Amino acid sequence: MNGNIEVTYKVVKKDDLNLSISLEEILKNEKIVKVIKAEFAKGYRNIDIVTDSELTDKIKLESIKEHHNFAVLKDDFADIVTLAEDDATSKKLLKKECFVELVDIKTVE
Repeated sequence: MNGNIEVTYKVVKKDDLNLSISLEEILKNEKIVKVIKAEFAKGYRNIDIVTDSELTDKIKLESIKEHHNFAVLKDDFADIVTLAEDDATSKKLLKKECFVELVDIKTVE
């Protein structure tokens, strides 16, 4: 195969934050409901928050990480994770209890 692949990855630690919270779970929290009422219904009494449908949307909280790029031949597709680890090691990004997480893979002609 001719051509290259551009790989984007980030270095992640075990203790980095990676949490998904549903909107339903957020609106069950009394502190959050109180803040919403104070901000958007200030001065009103007997207010309740009502939704039109099921709240299946999620909010993701995660540690912000820098993305790193490198290019390889299409023939090396099977070894992308290993090559990403090698690239991170050569850039001295991998430390104790860290690993590489692939973010994006693009074909470049």
